[in-house]
Amino acid sequence: MERYKLIKEVGDGTFGSVWRAINKQSGEVVAIKKMKKKYYSWEECVNLREVKSLRKMTHSNVVKLKEVIRESDILYLVFEYM
Repeated sequence: MERYKLIKEVGDGTFGSVWRAINKQSGEVVAIKKMKKKYYSWEECVNLREVKSLRKMTHSNVVKLKEVIRESDILYLVFEYM
């Protein structure tokens, strides 16, 4: 997560909160979803239905998942910012 600078919380939901952030290297604005549940293994993260579905999808009406990060048992999903 050190590659991103969090700017502002955009929304908060049942499963996580969404933040607007900037990639420090490229300057690209992204949306980062920070999941509330703790994830203790990488396999647990990769096997989530949301992650599996979004990694496979490429459609103009679906927000693109750019990256999945697990740091200190917290799961972050990095999306293009809309």
